[in-house]
Amino acid sequence: MGLLSFAMNAGKKLLGMGDDSEAVKKEIAQNAQTMPIENLDVKVEGDTVTISGDGDDEAKEKAALIAGNIKGIKKVNFEGVKGEDEATYYEIQSGDNLSKIAKRFYGDSNLYMRIFEANKEVIKDPNLIYPGQKIRIPK
Repeated sequence: MGLLSFAMNAGKKLLGMGDDSEAVKKEIAQNAQTMPIENLDVKVEGDTVTISGDGDDEAKEKAALIAGNIKGIKKVNFEGVKGEDEATYYEIQSGDNLSKIAKRFYGDSNLYMRIFEANKEVIKDPNLIYPGQKIRIPK
């Protein structure tokens, strides 16, 4: 996966209220039931988050999306992710909805729940997405 880029001015406000690294780590850990990562370590340096830990690639990709969808984060690097089966990522644009995105990637707008299910860590309601948010598009 390497380095992912994000819209710096979009997302949840967590930075600048104390220990940024701990705040991002806590946000990721709150989703540990759906994407367990053991030995999770998070470092925030300016607008970049570096994450490491043990888990499958899907869990690591989801953790990177959680971190990247925090306001003020521009780049996320997750160490140790294999590059062979990288997911497709999409940055939500103004006017998008999950049905429109499903139509674009799958040719069928009714498959929007596939996208929602793959992104429950960053999309809490399929009707509430915002421009600049980055999501995974499962195969």
